[in-house]
Amino acid sequence: MDLAGKKVVVTGGAGFLGRHVVAELEKRKARPFVPRQSQYDLIDRDACRRLVKDAAPDLVLHLAAQVGGIGANRENPGWFFFSNLMMGVQLIEECRLAKVAKVVTIGTICAYPKLTPVPFREDDIWSGYPEETNAPYGLAKKMLLVQGQAYRQQYGMNVVHLLPVNLYGPHDNFAPGSSHVIPALVKKVQDAIDEGSDHVVVWGTGKASREFLYVEDAARGICMAAEGYDGDEPVNLGAGFEISIRDLAVTIAKLMGFSGEIRWDPNKPDGQPRRCLDTERAERLFGFRATTSFEDGLRRTIEWYRRERSSPTTAR
Repeated sequence: MDLAGKKVVVTGGAGFLGRHVVAELEKRKARPFVPRQSQYDLIDRDACRRLVKDAAPDLVLHLAAQVGGIGANRENPGWFFFSNLMMGVQLIEECRLAKVAKVVTIGTICAYPKLTPVPFREDDIWSGYPEETNAPYGLAKKMLLVQGQAYRQQYGMNVVHLLPVNLYGPHDNFAPGSSHVIPALVKKVQDAIDEGSDHVVVWGTGKASREFLYVEDAARGICMAAEGYDGDEPVNLGAGFEISIRDLAVTIAKLMGFSGEIRWDPNKPDGQPRRCLDTERAERLFGFRATTSFEDGLRRTIEWYRRERSSPTTAR
């Protein structure tokens, strides 16, 4: 699919990943349409139907999701399951009825089994149950893979499913109750600097590892898949490396100029022990490879956060 001139619905287009995808679509001369939740609440089937009718898209990129870190998932497992499942399932069905040419659904690394062999290969996605703290969210998103494959088999519908690893970058969510690990650490360190504290406290033991993909790279990968991939196999989007949470915390503290102590709270969960993706399939099928170095991406994220928090128009 050549994106130039195409009408593209981007659900979640005003969010963290979505705004970067919209910018990438505009570079490619597409015509993105970003539905607002106040107008189209995708948990409501009628809203999904109205959206597809009103936008008449050539392509739908389904990025909208209810997301959060370990704490938010532990406190709201039912809501994470229901909202993510209903948004995706109903939207895909309305796209089928309207004969939308292509749909790209964005899954989650949380769909992989808790003890998946590293690096995670797409063929291992059904080899076990997800890590418990994120399982309802991960399973809800994984059902969109099942739906897309079933619709491709029965109706010949072009549905593609992507599995991005943990994202980070400008415009991320830094709210303490719902943020993921990088923005949470950046905020903790900045708060300690501002308060003159000699330490920060971080959840878990620091032994777990994660892989991180800079959000602009992820946006480029999604658009490359929309243009160049038409298949039923799920595809990882990642950077192909992993770092322990302990080393991540040390790196962020160093980049931010914080020399205090990092204290670990082992009473809090680590989450999945390791996360690192095999990224061969994305490169082979549509030529995607991450290009932003991790430290460079962290610097850009920290700089953006510091600018935003110092802005008089930004809510603290």
